[in-house]
Amino acid sequence: MAGGARNSRGGGGGRGSDSSSSSNIRSSGSVRSSTSSRNFLTTLRDSVAAFLGAPLPTKQETPDADFTEHEYDFPSASSFSKGASGAVPAFVPSGTSKMPNVVNDILIISEDSLVQLSQNVVVKEAFATGRRWAPVIEMVTLGVIAVLAFLIRLFAVIRFESVIHEFDPYFNYRTTNYLAAHGFAEFWNWFDDQSWYPLGRVIGHTLFPGLMTTTAVLQHALHSIGFTVNTRNLCVFMGPTFSMLTAISAYGFTKEVTAKPEAGLVAAFFMAICPSYLSRSVAGSYDNECVAIFALIFGFWTFVKAVRYGTLSHSLMATFAYLYMVSTWGGYVFLTNTIAIYVFCLLCLDRLNGNAYVVYCTWYVVGTMFVLNIPFVNFGAVKSSEHMASHGIFMLCHAYKLSKYLIQQKADLEKGAPRLFVVTKDSALSFRIFAFLFSARGMVTLAGAGFSLLTVYLVFTGKTQWSGRSMTLLDPTYARNYIPIIASVSEHQPAVWTNYVMDLHAMVFLIPAGMFHCFWNRSYGLLFVGVFGLLSTYFSGVMIRLLLVMSPACCCLSGISLSHVLTIFTTNLRHMEPPAGTAKHLKVVSLSVLGFAAFIMSRYVMHCTMISSTAYSSPSIVMAYQGRDGTRILQDDFREAYYWIRQNTHKKATIASWWDYGYQITVMANRTVIVDNNTWNNTHIATMGLILGSTEAEAYRLLRTLDADYVLVLSGSLSRYSSDDINKFLWPVRIAAGVYPDLISEADFIGPGGYTPGPGASEKFIDSLIYKLAFHRVGELTNGVDLARGVQLAKPDITLTHFQEVFTSENWIVRLFKLKKESNRVKF
Repeated sequence: MAGGARNSRGGGGGRGSDSSSSSNIRSSGSVRSSTSSRNFLTTLRDSVAAFLGAPLPTKQETPDADFTEHEYDFPSASSFSKGASGAVPAFVPSGTSKMPNVVNDILIISEDSLVQLSQNVVVKEAFATGRRWAPVIEMVTLGVIAVLAFLIRLFAVIRFESVIHEFDPYFNYRTTNYLAAHGFAEFWNWFDDQSWYPLGRVIGHTLFPGLMTTTAVLQHALHSIGFTVNTRNLCVFMGPTFSMLTAISAYGFTKEVTAKPEAGLVAAFFMAICPSYLSRSVAGSYDNECVAIFALIFGFWTFVKAVRYGTLSHSLMATFAYLYMVSTWGGYVFLTNTIAIYVFCLLCLDRLNGNAYVVYCTWYVVGTMFVLNIPFVNFGAVKSSEHMASHGIFMLCHAYKLSKYLIQQKADLEKGAPRLFVVTKDSALSFRIFAFLFSARGMVTLAGAGFSLLTVYLVFTGKTQWSGRSMTLLDPTYARNYIPIIASVSEHQPAVWTNYVMDLHAMVFLIPAGMFHCFWNRSYGLLFVGVFGLLSTYFSGVMIRLLLVMSPACCCLSGISLSHVLTIFTTNLRHMEPPAGTAKHLKVVSLSVLGFAAFIMSRYVMHCTMISSTAYSSPSIVMAYQGRDGTRILQDDFREAYYWIRQNTHKKATIASWWDYGYQITVMANRTVIVDNNTWNNTHIATMGLILGSTEAEAYRLLRTLDADYVLVLSGSLSRYSSDDINKFLWPVRIAAGVYPDLISEADFIGPGGYTPGPGASEKFIDSLIYKLAFHRVGELTNGVDLARGVQLAKPDITLTHFQEVFTSENWIVRLFKLKKESNRVKF
């Protein structure tokens, strides 16, 4: 029976049809098989020989029309004898020390052994195939992640239309349109007389041109190949487009610091749908940050890569990435100081090698030369306090290398080796003292102390100074106490724990593990990620806006920690049998951990999708809410009002409003404004706050001096719109009090009932211009009730003397009042 021929099952490859479980396959037996079975048997035969270290068996073939008969001469029994170590051949089932049966130099393999051997061969072949296709699978996965990053940001376009969101993006759209129409030279010298009337603004020298230039170049490239894309539509889709590049950069950056593609893919996945980054990159969010976050990660990636290679070409690549970041966003100072602090950490750890030294010095010198040519930064790259750290680290690097050189000279003196300069024995003591003072840590300490004293001197003498936002990061109470216009912006408020849960979700629990991994391993790249994570975490706690900067660090740290966990537990599943000395339930634990990880990731995807759909895809210029019957109701008051202004007012008319709406009025209504969102002139904004807080007669006089024609206010008293001018009015008062403390005070607007338009309101508040314009004629419709705040108005019957209502939007959100002409008759 052992020597009998046996028919194979179709493509089963190796198992006979005999039902006897004790039947054996003899090596001299003849087997009829199909072509697929022959291939499998050949692989099986070669694998057996490879496991046993024996020569390949010979094979004689007899051609036949349908079948080919094979004779396999397996190695003799002597080939399978135990070696000196007593090892069992690899094909023997695990946990079994018994050798296979050998009868008359014929190998007898049981059916169970052959089944297990077949499984091992299939598994090994599958893994070998996977390794060969790994680069392709890696790129396909990255492509899927990039597409996901693009698609998850399209909710706003699907639910509303192709419309630009918020306030700042409208200015970016206007400047991009001008750049595309008139060219870069005209854009660079453009003086805008429609903003900050009567002062005006030089546009080219007061903005970061990276976003506009990128969009204009991309539009020109698309037009050159036949795609006539409208400027507005291109602006709308810039966020989703660059989110794809951001995910790819996160992949490259994480892979560079870990040398693990799986970590890069997980980081790219987190980055693609991270809610914090979604807030500034959804379709329609045409702001600097949608491009700047890509520039930030790409700048870090190129710098870390340059440190690894240490070549001038990689250093210049990192420098050009830095230049693009500087031209894009004012947050470039974070990149500048993060790299400087990273190099300082290398100095303190005595790990500043030649690569890091060459890269940083090249990056600093060439980068500073480039930054000097950006008008908005200009000499700030040398004089501002935000750049002082990079200057100091540049000097410390040279001091460190000098100390290393002196130490080497001292060693050469002791060995009597040739030297670049001569140190005599008489000066040996002086040299030792000199070398001690200029040792690595001593040099860094002395130079650091000297630079700190110099910085303190420059700051206190006024020769260099911190910007208001930078001082707020160093002292969280600074803006509220000294620059209320910065504190008035909601995104400049400190973050609370709910912000982290909403914007990071599951990554909150993965970040500490990733941070530990970065500082535990002695790797230059991982140390950089750790420094990046620590700095961004601190600054995000001071200012909500910087959660955006923290998001790439969190994605990289989470990718590192999660990929490490997945690698450990998936490795346990690759073995057919658990390794010796391991628990039998190891596979169950691994499957449980992987299942839990899959569950958490699925919840993360659902959370990000929900946040993108509901929280960050609602353009502020068009609002939607659900009626009592479940129908979707749109409030399009802003565009309605701006269209009316554009069609019904003189093209040279000047409109006064709070600075929040300046950009939208200029772009959509095409009219001149007194203040806008640039907030470069604090006195002008304070004057506008003083006007809103003054009596009607005094406000009329001030507006006449500014040559204003209309006043625009927002009121939610009828539509329950909570972001109206009444709710934010205390900030204009605080800003005005900072410039005109003798004319206005916040305490004047706080009555017995606190700050409220209802009972207990202060007389100063009731007599203010903002109160009269916002609640004019509201009492006629609501019986004197302010629906937004749910209180009975202290003075529902309001009569205007110097202003005339000319427009109120459908839902009474946007209201426009015209200044009446002064009487030309003198009263006696």
